[in-house]
Amino acid sequence: MQSGRRVLIGIGGGIAAYKVCEVISALAKTGVEVRAILTDSAQAFITPLTVATLSRHPAYTDENFWQPTRGRPLHIELGEWAEVFVIAPLTANTLGKLAYGFADNLLTNTVLASTCPVLLAPAMNTDMWEQVAVQRNWQQVFADKRYHSVGPGAGLLACDRVGAGRMAEPAEILPQITSLLHTGGKRDLAGKRVLISAGGTREHLDPVRFIGNPSTGKMGFALAQAALHRGASVTLVHGPMETPLIASLQKAKSIGVMSAQQMQQAMLECFPDADLIVMSAAVADVKPAEYSTQKLPKRSLPASLPLESVPDIVAELASLKQPHQTLIGFAAQTGDIVTPALEKLQKKNLDAIVANPIDQADAGFGSDNNQAVFLDNQGRKVEIEPCSKLQMAHALFDFVQGAG
Repeated sequence: MQSGRRVLIGIGGGIAAYKVCEVISALAKTGVEVRAILTDSAQAFITPLTVATLSRHPAYTDENFWQPTRGRPLHIELGEWAEVFVIAPLTANTLGKLAYGFADNLLTNTVLASTCPVLLAPAMNTDMWEQVAVQRNWQQVFADKRYHSVGPGAGLLACDRVGAGRMAEPAEILPQITSLLHTGGKRDLAGKRVLISAGGTREHLDPVRFIGNPSTGKMGFALAQAALHRGASVTLVHGPMETPLIASLQKAKSIGVMSAQQMQQAMLECFPDADLIVMSAAVADVKPAEYSTQKLPKRSLPASLPLESVPDIVAELASLKQPHQTLIGFAAQTGDIVTPALEKLQKKNLDAIVANPIDQADAGFGSDNNQAVFLDNQGRKVEIEPCSKLQMAHALFDFVQGAG
């Protein structure tokens, strides 16, 4: 779905420039057209040949600044061409130029000649990052709504300092690019509070055995990413998930739970403050009727396991829903996915539902991709072809806001 999209990468002078190679390579492999500009100092760390090879297109430097491209100045041509402009690593020097509108090289001239969203990924020593002047410039640049940010993170820096200033990893930068390509930089969820449930719950028989499902929480994670990228305040209530996924959602409030009862409690506590609620979690339907605080020996395991129902969280939330709130459910199904999803939509008084096939290749539990049918209580129906879960998350927010 990103094939043919156009991303311009501006590379600044810093050791983190090596990370940009992975970003360029990953974009090119998905069919994105990539162009790159290297500042003079960037060439001390990576070469134009490396960038050109990875992007499958010549890389530009200040030597090309006034080179005519179809008779037009290069910075004008590139600025008009780009759908998203990424500057990584963003140095303190380039940040200062952006904050005050200076343009003394190909990179900064191209910024002024463009109108697309600009994603900034700063990287510098901690003391440099924390300077009053740098922080002032960082805040000032966002007076222009074109600018978006990713990072910086904290950790061990190339100077052996441990602290803030580490450039975001490619795994953080790439989803942000995907989001900007989809939204064009709009923050249409700004001011909205989005509550999302994710992952599977585990209903324990004893401390080591449980009834569960294969949900990894990737769909809920993608929903949280998309909502953050669109400007929302996000709370994610999740079952067991991979730690790196949760750690990467630095701007979201994350609440980890284990059982359906714990998820019910967390969702009820957060629900009154939420404007948009998405129940993407795969909540258990039943739990063992009895729980042993000690691990049961194999010989003591029951031949049949008495079960009891767990709370129906989405139905309870629907009964409490206020007029300003929008509640979206998920229905993971095999075979005919639409009929049972419609029944759930109507029975539980939802505003919309995602009918999600879990018996299709590269979709459903554990996959990085997904496909679905969106249905709402106004009779709308939209089929979503196979795509990444982040792209599907954006499609869902479009649908709910009437753009689907």
